[in-house]
Amino acid sequence: MKALMFGWEFPPHILGGLGTASYGLTKGMSEQEDMEITFVIPRPQGDEDQSFLKIIGANNVPVVWKENSREHVQNRIGWIMNPDEYFNLRNGIKYDFRRIHTNDLGCIDFSGKYPENLIEEISNYEAVASVLAHQIEFDVIHSHDWLTYPAGRFAKQISGKPLVIHVHATDFDRSRGKVNPTVYKIEKDGMDAADHIMTVSNLTRRTVIEKYHQHPNKVTTVHNAVEPLEDADSFVKKERKDKVVTFLGRITMQKGPEYFVEAAHRVIQKTKNVRFVMAGSGDMMNAMIELVAARGIADRFHFPGFLRGRAVHEMLAQSDVYIMPSVSEPFGISPLEAMQVGTPSIISYQSGCAEILTHVIKTDYWDIEAMANAIYSIVTYPSMYKSLHELGLEEVNNIKWYDAGLKVRAIYEKVMGI
Repeated sequence: MKALMFGWEFPPHILGGLGTASYGLTKGMSEQEDMEITFVIPRPQGDEDQSFLKIIGANNVPVVWKENSREHVQNRIGWIMNPDEYFNLRNGIKYDFRRIHTNDLGCIDFSGKYPENLIEEISNYEAVASVLAHQIEFDVIHSHDWLTYPAGRFAKQISGKPLVIHVHATDFDRSRGKVNPTVYKIEKDGMDAADHIMTVSNLTRRTVIEKYHQHPNKVTTVHNAVEPLEDADSFVKKERKDKVVTFLGRITMQKGPEYFVEAAHRVIQKTKNVRFVMAGSGDMMNAMIELVAARGIADRFHFPGFLRGRAVHEMLAQSDVYIMPSVSEPFGISPLEAMQVGTPSIISYQSGCAEILTHVIKTDYWDIEAMANAIYSIVTYPSMYKSLHELGLEEVNNIKWYDAGLKVRAIYEKVMGI
């Protein structure tokens, strides 16, 4: 079976959980004997792991015909795409996209990020999808998150192949209900056009059904998992006097960073032998620095910035508690990553991973007292820490992407009528 997937991020160059989930799912699915995945992203860097799938950079797909020699193409993009593939894709240009600004190869210079002209890049991604839909072989289309829904719709329109969309989050999650009408329309149009919709949690499934008016039979929950951590034993917690409590993620309203700060303030009133870390970046970072100062706890608080790769697990391993107080979290992989290195986790009931995790502490995001009491208990009572450490580790090691991949495969077969 051949799947054409449209994504926006792929490790090691990621800006959030979307890339991590895309990697884990595709790797898990690749363990199926006859599964072939072509994964499209706006701008690959060339160091992505392609041992289990094929990555195509949208920025290397010609959408406007330009006369070029093989030598020129080799010099320009030969390090990341075979010139033969470029010329083959060029034969798939069936529409006039000269309105779009392109380079000397007739390709679009996607940023590969989330620029101010994001809506324009999403629209341009459709042009790339049209070329691929005409020129490569696939059985099913799989679009990850709203950014790629228009590309998936266009590919379906051209090819007639079934479209499955993967809802990793909705604008209701990202905006705390202050939905951007442009984004909502893109999401709604994608859902309406899809043959089936996958959501990362039952929480998100309810949102899709109730807010986007999709039939329940069309929406299936496929919970996320976590990539096995082969070198988990290499992460050893250093001996220190103070306990460490960590928030790791985007510092934005969806993630509830202010509740973390307020809970920290209450814990520090009970004990001084604890430090708090807010790792990440986002539009609320300055506000959180100011809130920490206003609460008089700046000497107990640290802001290390955005972490990636091994540094993420290093930070989690050195923590005594990981906390995710999200206001609306479609899933949330980071608690699972914390549990992989034996760090007890506190998560909000308003997170999708709360549906599958047992050996964590769950509180409402707004219940600062409960959150503070949970933190205090873990850092104060060794038996509680030990229980969550051991049982959490055992639990997370049984949550596998391969199993999620089997559920996705079943959905593919359903929409293909197999």
